[in-house]
Amino acid sequence: MVPLSNYLALSGILFGCGVIGFLIKRNIITIFMSIELMLNGVNLSFVAFAAQWHALRGQIFVFFVMVVAAAEATVGLAIIIAVYRTRETLNVDRVNLLKL
Repeated sequence: MVPLSNYLALSGILFGCGVIGFLIKRNIITIFMSIELMLNGVNLSFVAFAAQWHALRGQIFVFFVMVVAAAEATVGLAIIIAVYRTRETLNVDRVNLLKL
């Protein structure tokens, strides 16, 4: 059996990589993927704690987070496509929706 600390370490690494990608990168797609990576890190910790405590609530919560993440991915990609069509760039520094 794998100890809980290994799962939590991997969860922290995933979340940390997501935070670093979100703060450093300037591409909208990369920022979007970083947010998804952070969500997956949190989901892994929920599943690890649910397995450790033999509780189904954590796994049910992960299911709902995954449903929301799928909806967020759909809406987010639609917004990214709309921004790219109007601005012809995915660089966050060049995208300013308040200016024409």
